[in-house]
Amino acid sequence: MIDEFAKDNLHGRLRRDREALLWKLDGLSEYDARRPLTATGTNLLGLVKHVAAVEARYFGEVFGRPSPEPLPRWQDHDGSDLWASEGETRDQIIGSYRRTWEHSDAAISELPLDAPGHVPWWPEPWSDTNLFAIMVHVLAETVRHAGHADILREGLDGRTGLRAEHEQRIDEEARAAYRAKIEQAARSAAGR
Repeated sequence: MIDEFAKDNLHGRLRRDREALLWKLDGLSEYDARRPLTATGTNLLGLVKHVAAVEARYFGEVFGRPSPEPLPRWQDHDGSDLWASEGETRDQIIGSYRRTWEHSDAAISELPLDAPGHVPWWPEPWSDTNLFAIMVHVLAETVRHAGHADILREGLDGRTGLRAEHEQRIDEEARAAYRAKIEQAARSAAGR
């Protein structure tokens, strides 16, 4: 009974956080969705593309259920999953991610939590694992990158949050006052 509860809970959170990640693209121009927003080139559409590849590998290859989406061999990783090329459209990347969800959801539904898997890119003795560990790992990856996306989106236009239905109108004055309060506390602490 606890296995099904754990599986359903993890799966529900994964579904929620997938949607949160995609929501960060809503309303953005093509340029803002793709442009590098950090010194290392992190960008919103690239985060979606990367998380799609992560999920496809972990719920696919690890359990002998290769993804129907084209993926380069993991041994050939070159960072191209972290950004969108000129020839890739936003719709293609989002569509690929959604199809990956379907493939992953089927694996999650069909396999028990203790189903054995093998992650060839993990070192021994951790490379032999199970569905529970992979669900936790992929959820952590998704949450991590959704958090990155949240910060990037806030930097673009001030929008924050997990879901559109919880978003509140931005009160620029209140936000500026709050930021100034934190800035003052930081300056005071640094001056001690």
